[in-house]
Amino acid sequence: MYRVAEAKVIDGKAIAAEVRGRVAGVAARLHNEINVTAGLATVLVGSDRASQVYVQAKGRACAAAGLGSFERRLPADISEAVLLAEIDKLNADDSVDGVLVQLPLPGHIDTHRIIAAIDPEKDVDGFHPVNVGRLWCGLPGLVPCTPQGCLMLLRTVHPDLSGAEAVVLGRSNLVGKPMAALLLAANCTVTVVHSRSRDVAAICRRSDILVAAVGQPHMVTTDWVKPGATVIDVGIKPLALPDGSSRVVGDVDFALARTVAGAITPVPGGVGPMTIACLLRNTLVAACRRRGLPDPVL
Repeated sequence: MYRVAEAKVIDGKAIAAEVRGRVAGVAARLHNEINVTAGLATVLVGSDRASQVYVQAKGRACAAAGLGSFERRLPADISEAVLLAEIDKLNADDSVDGVLVQLPLPGHIDTHRIIAAIDPEKDVDGFHPVNVGRLWCGLPGLVPCTPQGCLMLLRTVHPDLSGAEAVVLGRSNLVGKPMAALLLAANCTVTVVHSRSRDVAAICRRSDILVAAVGQPHMVTTDWVKPGATVIDVGIKPLALPDGSSRVVGDVDFALARTVAGAITPVPGGVGPMTIACLLRNTLVAACRRRGLPDPVL
């Protein structure tokens, strides 16, 4: 039997605004007290429209939070060697605390090699193998922004996650795997579901926490959600409508799932705003660590 009351909607915009406000406060103190301005460099290869929009949004967010922002726009036909040389320059630039290479990269460039070339202490995306290893070993490092944002949203509903059964739907290096590591570190019992898993709906249905990150619109419906569970929807895809228009939706059928769940994130307005907020957070953390300062309280 489904719940009569609808789920609590977790407001990612409001929570992200709080994080950005805290970042701005710490950034101002760093600037005023020791004349340090944390700086984020973004590298955009090619002219992909969506990537351009993301990079512009990151630049505006940096400015609003009092962080420095540096953009490197490079042609799509740039050689891997030249791109590596650009990253080396940013690694050596003391005014740059975070280096982010916007993905995806053109097919002729080895993405793994490019990520591995970024200084791990400036890897604000948290994708460098050193930071991946630190995350799984429980050591301090820079954590991928989207999973970090998901965990922060979860904490607004469950301050103590110990003992919760969590299911992560998707095993990507960008979201699924680091999300599983973060949940394990929070003392959850974690199952990762993927394309070879059997009876996926039944696995999801037993979870107290369900994080959906597969990029399949409306894959998760009421039959996948345990009554009262908390659902975090990472997916974001355009869905064609009968009238020829489209709207952005997530992996979860929000209208149906909220009749069963206890709490749920919307799309848009849920996880998305947290990603950029956590990017600013990582940049500030990197700036402090590079100067031997304690991690800021964010």
